[in-house]
Amino acid sequence: MSRKALKQIHLAAHFPGVNNTTVWSDPAAGSHIDFDSFVHFARTAERAKFDFLFLAEGLRLREQGGQIYDLDVVGRPDTFTVLAALAAVTDRLGLTGTINSTFNEPYEVARQFASLDHLSEGRAAWNVVTSWDAFTGENFRRGGFLPREDRYTRAREFLATANELFDSWERGAVVADAPSGRFLRDGRAGAFAHRGPHFDIGGRFNVPRSPQGRPVIFQAGDSDEGREFAAASADAIFGRYGTLDEGRAFYADVKRRLAAYDRTHDQLKILPAATFVLGDTDAEAHEAAYEVRRLQVSGQTAIKYLEHVWNRDLSGYDPDGPLPDVDPLPGENTIALGRASVRQFRDPLETARRWRALAEAKNLSIRELVISTTSEQTFIGSPGTVAEAIDTLVQADAADGFILVPHITPGGLDVFADTVVPLLQERGVFRTDYEGTTLRDHLGLADPGGEPAREAAAS
Repeated sequence: MSRKALKQIHLAAHFPGVNNTTVWSDPAAGSHIDFDSFVHFARTAERAKFDFLFLAEGLRLREQGGQIYDLDVVGRPDTFTVLAALAAVTDRLGLTGTINSTFNEPYEVARQFASLDHLSEGRAAWNVVTSWDAFTGENFRRGGFLPREDRYTRAREFLATANELFDSWERGAVVADAPSGRFLRDGRAGAFAHRGPHFDIGGRFNVPRSPQGRPVIFQAGDSDEGREFAAASADAIFGRYGTLDEGRAFYADVKRRLAAYDRTHDQLKILPAATFVLGDTDAEAHEAAYEVRRLQVSGQTAIKYLEHVWNRDLSGYDPDGPLPDVDPLPGENTIALGRASVRQFRDPLETARRWRALAEAKNLSIRELVISTTSEQTFIGSPGTVAEAIDTLVQADAADGFILVPHITPGGLDVFADTVVPLLQERGVFRTDYEGTTLRDHLGLADPGGEPAREAAAS
């Protein structure tokens, strides 16, 4: 009986700015906005031969109780600006940006991603996200107009329209270039016309076909609609599940949807976000992980987090005391605005019931409850233990790889790159060098035109 070939692991890194999961009190923590921080982080990821770097996006400062949420580090530079700058200081690392499909326009976004793909020689990727809340929308002309149930309808048409723009230039078409004497070989290049319920546009796209043809497409939604959107249109999906059973269930569910769109399993990568704490021994790592959680969840943070569920001002409660004896306020959350975590609690009354039962059973204070119910680090242990855990999950089809989120900016990735990556390479499940030049090469994805990305990039 032949032995099943080992899957190759995909690794990426998320720059962890603008959140209260970063331990900003650590002396090693640096700026989340200085370009030097982005450069250090990106070069570490590239030195470790990671597939890509990932930047999230924030279109409005978060608020709680009418005030800027000061437990997050506020402010976030523009994604395209940062990625374009990083293209100049890296050679192979993929550059992935989260760009909203609700408060942008297809022509503008397609032009930006096509330009980034040219500047980076084929390393651009787009994490397509949606937004439905009027709070974020107040920054835009269409603020609050889109019903929540319509967000994926617009997203699907947005992506389809952008793809029409990317594909409007035929492979090999060039613009006039006086020094070389090259001219446009096809007068139809760039012509497009889209007529739909959300977009009615036509003209000529002014960025020639980029090295990848289209950027790699990521999807982050975990809802049924999000999974279906990923199966139909994405090259990779961010998973939320880092455990074996939950990961395998999510993996199987998303992969089985591909057949309905005439796609094969290898055409969609599943990459959960993952945190980690390393130590010389497993015991040392677990001690460090507990301390990290204590630093991430201060008393003030615990109260603010509880307000996401209760939708009430709980500032008068002692974080080291019991849970509030009042129930959450039902309806639209009005105390915590601009935070994705608010939307995770679809039934606050049921959440409060479960948390009260847990707190009573284990005699937990508010802070202890928040620590125990919010995400623990995904991987904790010595480098050998963590390498084995990652490999086990990937080989068991609980993931195709992981997007690592260190708790220190910008140097938190260094220890993983220096200790865990070499062990994965020794196992034969992670590259020792890049074999291609584009992000599609790294992820093993075909060019949208049907050719391998490396061949298309060289044409």
